[in-house]
Amino acid sequence: MRTLALSLALALLCLLHTEAAATVPDRSEVAGKWYIVALASNTDFFLREKGKMKMVMARISSLGEDELEVSYAAPSPKGCRKWETTFKKTSDDGEVYYSEEAEKTVEVLDTDYKSYAVIFATRVKDGRTLHMMRLYSRSREVSPTAMAIFRKLARERNYTDEMVAVLPSQEECSVDEV
Repeated sequence: MRTLALSLALALLCLLHTEAAATVPDRSEVAGKWYIVALASNTDFFLREKGKMKMVMARISSLGEDELEVSYAAPSPKGCRKWETTFKKTSDDGEVYYSEEAEKTVEVLDTDYKSYAVIFATRVKDGRTLHMMRLYSRSREVSPTAMAIFRKLARERNYTDEMVAVLPSQEECSVDEV
């Protein structure tokens, strides 16, 4: 009986270890083109300007085990605005990254790596802590399931419907253009 209990405990431990190892993502899974299709924030700027915002394109590249480079392309009144930011993984507890150049921490709240990712960003600017949630989609058309997950997570962080913007598509600005 003791041998059986020990065997079952060992089998359970192996199963838990295998399951935990399976949840650690391969950084290359997040690589590729994404569209930022929805945002949630309570900052004055966002609340004032959200009606003018359009979908942003992003390209994520893995620079190694613990670094990601994100290239962005966003339409603006002065044309296509492009920039890049490098993020370094900050802990083994979840997917949390920090960018020194942008003074921003980002956390992956939920993703399937194939079609959507919900990102929570925090930065300190002028002594104020600012937060924004973003819904990334592999296509311009986000699935209803991904949008429902985004809205649920936004409510859990006390964002009201007025603090959420679903961004209209745009054709004038791409990360693919050189």
